[in-house]
Amino acid sequence: MVKIIIPMNMQGMLCRRTQVTMATGLKLMRAIRVFEFGGPEVLKLQSDVAVPTPKDHQVLIKVHACGVNPVETYIRSGTHKIKPLLPYTPGSDVAGVIEAVGDNASTFKKGDRVFTTSTISGGYAEYALAADHTVYPLPEKLDFKQGAAIGIPYFTAYRALLHSARVKAGESVLVHGASGGVGLAVCQIARAYGLKVLGTAGTGEGQNIVLQNGAHEVFNHREHNYIDKIKKSVGEKGIDVIIEMLANVNLNNDLNLLSRGGRVIVVGSRGPIEINPRDTMTKESSIIGVALYSSTKEEFRQYAAALQAGMEIGWLKPVIGSQYSLEKVAQAHENIIHSSGATGKMILLLE
Repeated sequence: MVKIIIPMNMQGMLCRRTQVTMATGLKLMRAIRVFEFGGPEVLKLQSDVAVPTPKDHQVLIKVHACGVNPVETYIRSGTHKIKPLLPYTPGSDVAGVIEAVGDNASTFKKGDRVFTTSTISGGYAEYALAADHTVYPLPEKLDFKQGAAIGIPYFTAYRALLHSARVKAGESVLVHGASGGVGLAVCQIARAYGLKVLGTAGTGEGQNIVLQNGAHEVFNHREHNYIDKIKKSVGEKGIDVIIEMLANVNLNNDLNLLSRGGRVIVVGSRGPIEINPRDTMTKESSIIGVALYSSTKEEFRQYAAALQAGMEIGWLKPVIGSQYSLEKVAQAHENIIHSSGATGKMILLLE
């Protein structure tokens, strides 16, 4: 016979949770809740959050992993144009198993492995509610951590390259900040679509990962003369497309690196920058911003079809970076903004 001893502090918590469950008939879960906008400290872990019930065209997912994206820190701080009603649970990119299916959500059944590009109830939780059109099958060859790294990074990367930049096979692309989740996704997609891929990273480890995931060449953006090295590599023609993760730092240099008719696609920026508009005139170059959630349902379906093919063929293979528990979510939000030299996709583990 095995005797299980539960610490006194846990006994009280378990007792309260059981009492609430019995009294209300609700199943409870752990989830991060935000009651006010502010710094990472406003992310509160609660153990008595009701598990949502799927309605028409909705599914409930038992979450195994959830991606952490920079945009979630901006929303949490209250500085983003998206301001959810308080309190709310952050997180859009979950991977897990279908727990329950609402009416008319016939695409899925209980037990299916899935990933999402959006959630209704929030992904930093043990269970997440999602509209069925934002949920996609997760192939067996990818684990849940990789599934949680697909959503925003790969759909953004695909939109940036194919929709915004309208890249053609044979063109060159520079991924400025290539070792993070979106950057590596761009490298993989660009290589699969026949582009010459150049990337930058700030550490030796990051540079190696970039080369292993599709880049033909990589440069260290912490070296003071790395722009000269890129210019020497590409020659007088310049670069056709630059996918920019930190426009407030790099945009001036980007404009001078472009080819005639070249395009800078702004995926990320953390502040203002002053540029000379003349730099766009001589080469008739363009600066184009990307916002994934400007995509229509039909565009999401197109991106999903292409990315599903990448999973099946094998060129879409997410690289996992830092991993955190729900208890460490505040540290995750701190690190995704302030830690330099990121490699791979940051995720929360809920298994």
